[in-house]
Amino acid sequence: MAFGSFDSRRHQGPMAEINVVPLVDVMLVLLVIFIITAPLLTNAVKIDLPTASSNPNITKPEHIEFGIREDGSFYWSGEKIEAASLAQRFALEASKQPQPELHIRADKLAHYELVAQVMAAAAKAGLTRIGFVTEPAR
Repeated sequence: MAFGSFDSRRHQGPMAEINVVPLVDVMLVLLVIFIITAPLLTNAVKIDLPTASSNPNITKPEHIEFGIREDGSFYWSGEKIEAASLAQRFALEASKQPQPELHIRADKLAHYELVAQVMAAAAKAGLTRIGFVTEPAR
């Protein structure tokens, strides 16, 4: 019996067995609940996703390679330029038809403020095709 007696001669040690029947009952109830609720949690939303092409992005020859170094110096297709002449050069390139792409290549440690200033000057001049050149992950 589960109750102890007051008889000291019949005293037994503590019971060392674990009753697993309630544990199995609870696990089976949880399993049934998950089996019933799992199909209800899958909500199918119809989305028209774009299709991806495996063709490489080939850069057209009419583009501007713009470099920003860590020390704040600017380079226009490899030629060092001053920040004061940016607006004039961007306006000249924006007037061309078709408009060239601006590829910004900034050093890893270049200040974001410089990149933002270049982007703002290009957008103010009317350049609409601005992109960043990055190194692929290794």
